[in-house]
Amino acid sequence: MALSLQSLLILFTTLLLKQILVEAATCSNCFTPSRAAHYPNSDEQGTDVGACGFGSFGATLNGGDVSAASDLYRNGVGCDKGVTVVITDQGSGHNTDFVLSQRAFGKMAQTTDAAASLLALGVVDIEYRRVSCSYPNKNITIKIDENSDYPHYLAFVLWYQQGDKDITAVQLCETKNSVCKLLDRSHGAVWTTTSPPSGPLSLRMLLSGEDGDESWIVPVNNIPENWKVGETYDTGVQISV
Repeated sequence: MALSLQSLLILFTTLLLKQILVEAATCSNCFTPSRAAHYPNSDEQGTDVGACGFGSFGATLNGGDVSAASDLYRNGVGCDKGVTVVITDQGSGHNTDFVLSQRAFGKMAQTTDAAASLLALGVVDIEYRRVSCSYPNKNITIKIDENSDYPHYLAFVLWYQQGDKDITAVQLCETKNSVCKLLDRSHGAVWTTTSPPSGPLSLRMLLSGEDGDESWIVPVNNIPENWKVGETYDTGVQISV
């Protein structure tokens, strides 16, 4: 969601006129029928201006296997999610829930030749389900947004969130006195605050599961006192999958 970053969506499709019949189900691991299209001019990868706020990183995340989503975007909560695709944008078309990169769309086919035929269709019936995101050898990373203005305004995106939970709240804390401030979700996966605390800063992130379970995670590393626009900071922590 967060996006996620992040839980993932596995999408499968059959080729040409073959349709998949599914039974209505309520379990979290069951597949949901839907439809998917692809970005028409994406150069195989996703868009670098996605609504999640990932920028150019969002076009290459997960090797370019990314997607825009309609209802699953959930006002940005779905950005921390993640063929297997990661949600990096909001969008829909032709009664679809997903708009995939051409790379991801073609990988739903079983062969390279079949991928060309699948792309020619433009829109196909699919089934999807949510699965855990996995970023081996990566910690959750803070990317300071280009709209930040040190020291008056801080905005950032969280990259590489593993697992299948959503980041639903973020607190920014002064390391000297542990006073914390609840941040706003500006748009997509961008967290912001005016008049951020001074000194080295630590984060607290609230993870929420579909079963209602909630827990806070606290990074090992802090945001430095003299944080800079465009910089990335490794939190030193990751969610176990």
